[in-house]
Amino acid sequence: MKDIACKLLVIGAGPGGYVCAIRAGQLGIDTVIVEMAKAGGTCLNVGCIPSKAIIHAADEYAAAAGMAAGRNAMGIHVAEPGIDFARTVGWKDGITGRLSLGVVNLLKKAGVKALVGRARFRDGKTVEVETETGLQVVRCENVVIATGSAPVELPVLPFGGRVISSTEALSLPDIPKSLAVVGAGYIGLELGTAFAKLGSKVTVVEAQERILPLYDAALTQQVAKRLAALGVDVLLNARVTGLSADGGALLVETPKGDERIAADRILVTVGRRPVTEGWGREELELDMEGRFIRIDGQCRTSMRGIYAIGDVTGEPMLAHRAMAQGEMVAEIIAGRRRNWEKVAIPAVCFTDPEIVSVGLSPEEARRAGYEVKTGQFPFAANGRAMTLVSEDGFVRVVARADNHLVLGIQAVGAGVSELSAAFALAIEMGARLEDIAGTIHAHPTQSEGFVEASLKALGHALHI
Repeated sequence: MKDIACKLLVIGAGPGGYVCAIRAGQLGIDTVIVEMAKAGGTCLNVGCIPSKAIIHAADEYAAAAGMAAGRNAMGIHVAEPGIDFARTVGWKDGITGRLSLGVVNLLKKAGVKALVGRARFRDGKTVEVETETGLQVVRCENVVIATGSAPVELPVLPFGGRVISSTEALSLPDIPKSLAVVGAGYIGLELGTAFAKLGSKVTVVEAQERILPLYDAALTQQVAKRLAALGVDVLLNARVTGLSADGGALLVETPKGDERIAADRILVTVGRRPVTEGWGREELELDMEGRFIRIDGQCRTSMRGIYAIGDVTGEPMLAHRAMAQGEMVAEIIAGRRRNWEKVAIPAVCFTDPEIVSVGLSPEEARRAGYEVKTGQFPFAANGRAMTLVSEDGFVRVVARADNHLVLGIQAVGAGVSELSAAFALAIEMGARLEDIAGTIHAHPTQSEGFVEASLKALGHALHI
């Protein structure tokens, strides 16, 4: 094949990569993007989007089951519900397929040339791509590495057979009667909760002393309460040692002794690792920071003309962080002045109830040397939450005590993921408690919890 020359080559068409390529194309940069699987990467195809589809299907089924059992507070009754899980998976696949095709069309619209295949560096300016029709060489002025991440495999539980990652969990042929989830982080609890609602007997095994250890306990208590209500068994301070001889049980060491957990499927969700191998990193001289590629405030690596974005650059491994990095890098290559100066990146856990955390928690703020004011408003006092039969949870605002600058906002409750934009905007805009308190929030909405929490921190809450 004839070599391709371009100003920008993007390796990986996940959220960061495709956003970078689209923005570069919009800015008139001659851009090529390479993806060895489907456009959209992990998030769109086997992560964020399909998991939310399964979660929503599980919520719908659980609501119908509650109505059939006479547990509906509004007096609604239905016949015994059922679920065709193959059809559910097909519906989920239809959504991801449409979105992936949408990314392809957006790339075309921006004038980006897309190659399907595996990319590998020859040197800092030359990449070869193994395509179905042969080896394609791309010579470029700039490269963006956006190779993403992959599930971590435990040595005692290699993937295969009954042992699955989140990727396989989202395309199971049927609902397992019993499911063991190894790891009580957000991925494990999101999927574990969904399958519990679909009828699986779920057991969660976590090595640390509490679930969702990256979130503060005040937020996670509501999730623990809901897991118990769903009949999910949670083993804390527990260590997995392997499988039974017949492969039908998970072997676990707990503070109370050894246990065998029978499971049709074993879902391992102990984290994700950056994909830093398999694309010729050894041909480059990239500085590393532990497992990750070291970058500066403009996502530049230690090599001139090579940038890295997304999961390969460190925590937080979030799609929206990668997207923001990708858009920034495209503008830098186009000659614009940009720098990574984000104050806060929202983190959302789509458990039941949902958790949102933006900025600093009260404890994090104190450790950073701030004297803080906090205000917390419960959804039990919110009219909209009552009408949605979702009164569990609260909104909490953390601010400096001296000038009331908002440092962090957290919430736990049904549907609070949709409040994340308002929370992030407040912090990015440098809002103070008075700014939030002085903003009229529509009634009746759950967003009123935001203004009430701010009023609480100021000492004059109105509805509690």
